[in-house]
Amino acid sequence: MPSDASDWSLHSQLKKDTIDIGDLPLCRVLVIKDAHYPWLLLVPRRNNAVEIIDLNEVEQAQLMTEISRVAKALKEVTQCDKLNIAALGNLVPQLHVHVIARRSNDAAWPRPVWGVMPPLPHDAEEVQNFISALRRKIWLG
Repeated sequence: MPSDASDWSLHSQLKKDTIDIGDLPLCRVLVIKDAHYPWLLLVPRRNNAVEIIDLNEVEQAQLMTEISRVAKALKEVTQCDKLNIAALGNLVPQLHVHVIARRSNDAAWPRPVWGVMPPLPHDAEEVQNFISALRRKIWLG
């Protein structure tokens, strides 16, 4: 059973691949460093959580609430055609949920985004504007 967040840390690969934008009650919210797609991660701050079922029922409900809040904000900010929401964890075992805004003209459409294009670095100003808009919609500041 996962322990609380007191000694929790973000997996090194997630740290390398993301920009931290803040914490919700359960999850850390991160932006994937790939300008091809508006792509967020939610990582529950619970040690040893690999699967959603590793969270207790209250934490599972909180995770769904936070996924919904972040997904609605991402859809409003991006005006995307579709949201992809998934918890895969095949490469990084730490529980994390992808929330990806998709457009019918994006590089991977209609396929999943993984491995289609090498990551495209974000323009510093554009990503800061994106993060600011998201933080307002998600109530992070």
